[in-house]
Formats: sequence, structure tokens, C-alpha cells
Amino acid sequence: MGELTIKKIDKTINELHLYEKKLLKQLDEDPNLTPDEMAEKLEIPAKAVTSAAGMLASKNIIDMNKNTTDIINLSEEGLDYAENGLPEHRILKALQDYEKEGIKEVGMEDVTQKAGIIKQQMNFAIGTLMRNHWAHIDKGNLKIEPEAITINITQLPEIQFLHYLQEHPNIADNEIPKEYKKIQKQFSKRKGLFNIKTQQDFTFNLTDEGKQIIEHGFEIQDEATQLTHEQLKTGEWKNLHYRGYDINASAPKNYPGKIHPLQQTIEEIRSIFIDMGFDEAKGTILESAFWNFDMLFQPQDHAAREMQDTFYVKNPPKADLPDSELVKMTKAEHEHGGNTGSTGWQYNWDEDVARQIVLRTHTTGLSVRHLNENEPPLKMFSIGRVFRRETIDYKHLPEFHQVEGIVAGEDMSFKNLLGILKEFYRKLGFKVRFRPAYFPYTYLSVESEIYVPEKRKWMELGGSGMFRPEVLEPLGIKTQVAAFGLGIERLAMIRYGIEDIRMLYQSDIGWLRNLPVTRNIKQY
Repeated sequence: MGELTIKKIDKTINELHLYEKKLLKQLDEDPNLTPDEMAEKLEIPAKAVTSAAGMLASKNIIDMNKNTTDIINLSEEGLDYAENGLPEHRILKALQDYEKEGIKEVGMEDVTQKAGIIKQQMNFAIGTLMRNHWAHIDKGNLKIEPEAITINITQLPEIQFLHYLQEHPNIADNEIPKEYKKIQKQFSKRKGLFNIKTQQDFTFNLTDEGKQIIEHGFEIQDEATQLTHEQLKTGEWKNLHYRGYDINASAPKNYPGKIHPLQQTIEEIRSIFIDMGFDEAKGTILESAFWNFDMLFQPQDHAAREMQDTFYVKNPPKADLPDSELVKMTKAEHEHGGNTGSTGWQYNWDEDVARQIVLRTHTTGLSVRHLNENEPPLKMFSIGRVFRRETIDYKHLPEFHQVEGIVAGEDMSFKNLLGILKEFYRKLGFKVRFRPAYFPYTYLSVESEIYVPEKRKWMELGGSGMFRPEVLEPLGIKTQVAAFGLGIERLAMIRYGIEDIRMLYQSDIGWLRNLPVTRNIKQY
């Protein structure tokens, strides 16, 4: 045994728990004891023996073999069957009794009552009788087969097996005679006949490394597990024995509960807006076309309002519109631009079209509702599911989440909007830039692009702009209103390196387990 090997053995011994050392000593003296016998001998709990053995086995000091045996007893139902027969046997006995009385055919209810079984047992029992060719059904009545008249029920293998189990309580599964195995397998389909308790037996053997440790020798002494104030004060702690710990030892993987990455992204966005002084607004997913489209100055013949782009709802068939003055002014904006100086869309606006009910295609309807119910200055955001008739692929779903916000006030300007967006994206950990864009209900519109270092490119994430006068005039809003929004799934995909949006909804347990519980925001 070389010096390096001795050092390794000394290190291993130093890291052994007190119970592990005691178990090793006992295995050297008598390796044939059961865990219970070892526990009694060592004066420690039986669970402590198996736990110490498991630790020694993980260190390759002993081999630990586990034998599992099922211990079988009859349940109360099984004992009842052993005494009185199975339901099919009771029916057969009843039919035999009727036969002796000269009754050849018996009604189902009569035979069930005479056999003393419940209706729930009847169908299975009748099926078994017919499979065994003991009886058949004729015009709704049960009739015994001639060869079944003389059957001695007590001599049937099933009853003999039940009697055997009754006479041999707590029998191990591997001790049941072979002639009963087929019946035991059949009985396993009937729930509740047996009470089965699994018993585990362990055997331990020293490995070569374990034998070397025993040969090397070690001392068993009490170990310090918790220091007291008195020991620290008097210096007694210096003379105590401490067990060594291997800081490089592998630890089991834990998979703690965590927030889903999509929900975590939503909560992060919500927290950022609240920190920036925004109020959150909420609403239902069913929305009238008036608030979803018309109030946003989207013409009624716009392509986005077609059935191929929007989900329309049949029930309820139509929505109530707000006060007549708001409807009248909205109609004017569409037809000739109202008092904004715009020419509008130059068509006859239809109130019935505005009453149509849709699954909201965006959360901007919440923004204009909020403006209708609240006076500036205000800062509002909303997060919710929206619906569009999209073909499902790696980057499109017909249902997804969207966050939108508005800021209204006397001093609000386009420059303020860009500043708010820069701060928002900075808090998300992204560098942002803007490029001109077009949206039906905003002017001076821009799209926000964030830089993703992993892809070495800029990616479009959201749109924004100042609400058009045609949107604000019917609401009586005299100040500027900035609006912005983005798709949350797209942000989550960038955050977690996902190439397929469907990954967020497939609940891939392997992927979810490997995600960190919390996420440190990168500053790009």
C-alpha cells in the first residue's frame, strides 16, 4: 500500500460519519446480520443503518444489494369471497338450487337477490359464467348449462387459492405455489382482493476498498455536530473531533418550483411599468368592433377586419355602443374627418358593423376606453391575450400576449415618448434604436429595434407613436397622447434563446427544469 493510497484512505476515513464507521466495524465482525439485527446490535435506528449503508455504497466501500418482496394478505372482500365464494360462484350456486327445485330459467333480479350480490357485481359475474360455459342468457333470463349442474364450487381452483391465502397469512409472493400463479394473475384484474405490502431486505458486502479501510484501522469516537457557547468560551472546541467534508463531492440535482418563463417575463414588464409610475388597466377578451377598430380610426373596409384576419363571435350577436355623442363623433371622423382638418375615409360609416363582437386583436381598445373614462394627465399600461387568425408556425400563433401603454399630458411630445421607451428597454436590459413606421391610428410612428449580441443583429420588438387627432377628438382629449406596444412572446424568445414560439406553450419539462429560478438581466 503506497503513501498516496494511505493518504486517500485516511481522507476517506476522516469523512465517514459515526454511523458509517460503526456499520463498517460490524460488517467486519459479522457480515450476515440483517439491517434490523445490526440496528439492535449497534443500538441505532434501523433507518440509520440503511442510510449509512447507502452512503458507504456511494463511496464504493461496500456493495449494497436490495431484494424486494411482496407480502400478500386477503382483504376484507377477499376473506368474504373465501368464505362465501366469488359473485359468479354465488350465482352458479343459486342456479343449481333453482335447478333442484325444477326451475330452469330465472330472471336477473331474482338470481341476484338469491345469490346475495349487488348490481355492480352482476355484469362481470354473468360475463364470467358465460365465458366458462356455466350459464347463458335466453330472452332476458339466466339458464344454467347442463354440465354446470354438478360442479362442486368448493373444489374450484379459485376458491382453493383463496382458502390457501386464508390459511397462510403474510405469505411472500415468491412462496405461493406454482399451481396458483395463473389464478393469482387473473385475480390481479379484480381490484381490492389483496392487501399487498412491499418488504425490502438488504445484504451488505465489503468491497476491496472497504477491506483496505478495515485493514488500515480507524477509531470510533463521538463527533462534534453543534458547538455550544460554553465550548467556544472555554476553548474546549479545540479538543473535539470533527468529521471531514469533501467540498468536491457531487450533489443530487434539485428541480425547485419556479415561475414559467413567459409568466416571469410578464411579471418583469409589469414591475417595470409600475416602477415608472404607470397604472394598470384590465379588460375582457371579447370586444366590440367599435372599440377594437372604429375608435382607432380604422375604416370598416380595412383588410385587418376581414374574417381571415379577425375572430368574430356569434354569441352574443352584437354589442351595445357607448353614448350617442361619442358614436356620432366617431362616425364623423370616419366619413369626413370631423373638425380635425382631415378628410376622413370618405365612406358611409355603418353602426351595425361597429356592433360586431370580436376576440380582441390588440389591447389598444383598453387604451382608448381608459382615455374615455379618465382625464389627462395619466400614464396607463395593460397586459393581456390577443387573438388573430394566424397560421401556426415557428414565429406565429393565433393567440399571444401583448403589452400596451399610453401617456397623456400637456407637455407630452414625441421626444418624451422616445425617452420613455429608451428607459423601458434599458430596464429590460436592451439597447434600443428607432426607425420610421406606419400604424393606422398614430402619426410620427416608429418601430423599436433592440440589439441582440448573440445574433449580431437588430430585431424589431414593438411599435409606437402619437395618437392621431381623429382618435382623440371624439374622446374630447385636447392634449397629446403617446402610445406604444410590443409582443411579449417575441421578447421571451429573445430572452431565453428560443427559435420556435411554440416552445413557450409545449411545457417541455427538460427545458423548463434547466432554466434558472431567477434571471439576471444582461445590459446590452
